[in-house]
Amino acid sequence: MLSWTAFAVGDSYAVSGFSTRTSILDLRTGYLIKSIEDIPLTVDGARYHAPDVNYWGVTFAADDNRFYATVSTGGRTHLVEGDLRSWSARTLKENVECPSLSPDGTRIAFKKRVSADPADPWRLYVLDLADLSEHPVAESRNLDDQAAWLDGRTLGYALPAEDGRGTDLWSVPADGTGAPRLLAAGASSPAAVAAR
Repeated sequence: MLSWTAFAVGDSYAVSGFSTRTSILDLRTGYLIKSIEDIPLTVDGARYHAPDVNYWGVTFAADDNRFYATVSTGGRTHLVEGDLRSWSARTLKENVECPSLSPDGTRIAFKKRVSADPADPWRLYVLDLADLSEHPVAESRNLDDQAAWLDGRTLGYALPAEDGRGTDLWSVPADGTGAPRLLAAGASSPAAVAAR
C-alpha cells in the first residue's frame, strides 16, 4: 500500500490554513483511492460532516487494511484509525500529527503541538495504542517531521542542520530514554527497509 499527500489551493475554507488531498494506491491490484476525504468519519463517537476535513501522514498496519492518519477539521487535529474494507475512520486522540506505526503495530510515533510559539511548536512523542497513553522521547528540539521507525526501538527523523543549510538525520530511542544521536549530516526522509 502506498499513500501520498498533496497540498491543494482554492478551497474556500482554507483562507488562513492549508488544504490537502491524500490518495492511497494498492500496488498489488492498481486500485486507486483518489481522496480519502470521502471516507465516513466518526469524531468523538459521532458521525461527522464538514467541508474542511483534511487528511495527511498515512501509515499502514501489516494487514494492508487498517491505517492511521492525521485528520484536521474545525481547527483541531486528531489521530484517526481507518479501515479500508469497511470504508470507515474514527478519531482516537486529539493533537496527534504525522503518525508512524511501529513495526509490531502497537505504538505510534507522532509530532505533538506543545506550544503556541510558531518558532518552536512541536515535540516528538510515542503513543501506546493499547491504552492511548503517551510519552515524549528524549528529543527536546522542535521537530516538524514524520518520524520513521528504524527498528522496534529507535526513531529516525530530520532536523534543520546547525549551519542552516539543509537537514541532518537523527535518531532517538522510542521509550523516552537515552539521547538524540546524529546519524547522517546533510540527509533527510529516513526509511527503514527490511530484507526479505
